Amino acid sequence: MTKTMFGPAFTKDGVQFRLWAPLLESVSLKIEGSDPRPMQAAEDGWHRCTAADAGPGAHYRFILPNGLEIPDPASRFQPRDVHGPSEVVDLAAYRWNTRQWAGRPWEEMVIYELHVGCFTPQGTFKAAIERLDHLGELGVTALQIMPLSDFPGRYNWGYDGVLPYAPDSSYGRPEDLMALVDAAHERGISVFLDAVYNHFGPDGNYIPSYAPLFTDHHKTPWGHGINYDGDGSEMIREFIIENAIYWISEFRLDGFRFDAVHAIKDDSSEHLLHALARRVRAAAGDRHVHLIVENEENDSELLTRDAGGEARLFTAQWNDDVHHVLHVAATGETFGYYADYVGDSGKLGRALAEGFVFQGEHMPYRGGSRGRPSGHLPTTAFVSFIQNHDQIGNRALGDRIMASSPAEAVKAVTSIYLLAPQIPMLFMGEEWGAREPFPFFCDFDEDLNEKVRKGRREELSRLPGFDADEFLDPPSQSTFAAAKLDWSKPSAEMLEFYRTLLKLRHKRIVPLLKGAGGGNAAYHSAGATLAVDWNLAGNRRLHLDANLGSEAAPLLRRRQEGETIFHLGSDGGQLAPWTVIWRISKSEGLA
Repeated sequence: MTKTMFGPAFTKDGVQFRLWAPLLESVSLKIEGSDPRPMQAAEDGWHRCTAADAGPGAHYRFILPNGLEIPDPASRFQPRDVHGPSEVVDLAAYRWNTRQWAGRPWEEMVIYELHVGCFTPQGTFKAAIERLDHLGELGVTALQIMPLSDFPGRYNWGYDGVLPYAPDSSYGRPEDLMALVDAAHERGISVFLDAVYNHFGPDGNYIPSYAPLFTDHHKTPWGHGINYDGDGSEMIREFIIENAIYWISEFRLDGFRFDAVHAIKDDSSEHLLHALARRVRAAAGDRHVHLIVENEENDSELLTRDAGGEARLFTAQWNDDVHHVLHVAATGETFGYYADYVGDSGKLGRALAEGFVFQGEHMPYRGGSRGRPSGHLPTTAFVSFIQNHDQIGNRALGDRIMASSPAEAVKAVTSIYLLAPQIPMLFMGEEWGAREPFPFFCDFDEDLNEKVRKGRREELSRLPGFDADEFLDPPSQSTFAAAKLDWSKPSAEMLEFYRTLLKLRHKRIVPLLKGAGGGNAAYHSAGATLAVDWNLAGNRRLHLDANLGSEAAPLLRRRQEGETIFHLGSDGGQLAPWTVIWRISKSEGLA
């Protein structure tokens, strides 16, 4: 079992319970079935108590001087939700079938984002195991699970978690999550977790009552920033960093997607993000562990490579720019931030060839500059997609791109992002053309529920697809139920289309990615037509020709180089509407 400073620890004398509560002089421990007992306070703010009569399965709380009973902030399991007792769990008791699993290289990743509660009708870790063969046959090599930190209520997207060491009990026990990871590894599938270190949820977070969790020196969209650089911040930083190491070590996860890192404010000499990446990689040892960021600022500095081409800090970033340009092409939407991606296919060319569309230029929607240069980075420093939980869920009806876009348009943009040298990510159900919405949902008390309703109407009114007159009620159970995948309605045609593309990707594209450096691509565009060329590994050159418009258009090249590996549409002298052609040739340098 990994040694941590937080949470219960098994010793030869029993279970040692620990709480860092520097704002309190005394704390008591209450184990269900026995009387409260005082904890021993130390000058460093720690309160400890070893109980010989406790063991796995024991339920316990901490009692503060004012009588408030609270769960362990590092609880391993909350059988009765965030306000209930914590349970002692012996994670070391799980017997792994895949102890020799060392992960997979980043270049091989085909990521599949899923929400455990909506992925299957049952909404559990155990039920998800039954669908892993489907994902393996599809060509998926990594799961990206939306946040699991225990949240209040029966259902939630996961970004309102308050107990980061406890997987939410609505999905099953910690051992069930271990079994899911184990089963995925048996099938050669890596498992990433979406981790939220920029805020805590609004209900069930007791830490501020006994420790300096927040600071008024930094502001975030959720209120005061987490105290990563003020008085008492050393232990707050450790609580978060140890949490990431805990998931990697105890649950043998293969990496993370870190939510909204631009909202993690820290003026320390070593920013929390740098310390986090450094220590997680050290804890993983020789295993392949991959760290992905969501970063609205498009800060390419977090993605720098060393002389050998390996990531110094973070492996890749979600590339919203690719999504936005492909979405505009397929749907014609120009509302909100999509207006900044309308014009010509050059924006898509830049996103595919260089990573970011905005690399320091003025972005009208933001009212200021955005991003840093990214063309020097390898294409694998970016994760591309046409759907994810945000881009679907932050629409009034949570509607997917398949719901209103022409099938030929969806197929065209799909064949671009699945075969491009960036790392592709699917959103659950996308592979069969699922039309179930994925609206935002939560389950708070009525006061918070009403605040959520009001907040989403006001704050998200600028987002594409959002209309206050058309609004799925987030707290309603029917909203949550609507988001569940219906496995009885797959489109066999679309599923075969995805399988074919991913098989082609693994056979022809993946072998060309390892060792392909940055600054190796060029693009040309005119109207809706696009031509992109990448110099990749093995002295090979990858070519894309596409017409993402509804009218035929001339080719941008005089001649077609190399072997055609994929062809959608036609090019009889001109590119028909929604035509996509991929070719591979020997590299002779970029034009």
